[in-house]
Amino acid sequence: QVQLVESGGGLVQPGGSLRLSCEASGSIFSIFTMGWYRQAPGKQRELVATIARGGSTNYADSLKGRFTISRDNAKNTMYLQMNSLKPEDTAVYYCNAHFQITDYWGQGTQVTVAS
Repeated sequence: QVQLVESGGGLVQPGGSLRLSCEASGSIFSIFTMGWYRQAPGKQRELVATIARGGSTNYADSLKGRFTISRDNAKNTMYLQMNSLKPEDTAVYYCNAHFQITDYWGQGTQVTVAS
């Protein structure tokens, strides 16, 4: 099975920035569409952004322009650069790997945006 490990979460003030990382085990990272999802208290898990094998990206409309997803296939790692953070960005952020009908998930990393 694919193992995904997120890191980089923490507490940040509104307007600040964080960079999340997701490292995947194995040598098959490059075949996956990768993505970031988040789940805020009382909310359903929602899509943040995805990035395909060749680097094509999709973002949730509300986040486009503030968040940037990227991947380094040689390092088996995906990133999420989060800028201009708002309190409503507070959530557990999850790494996802998708291939055909299979999904793998990381354990999540907490992002808290507060003064």
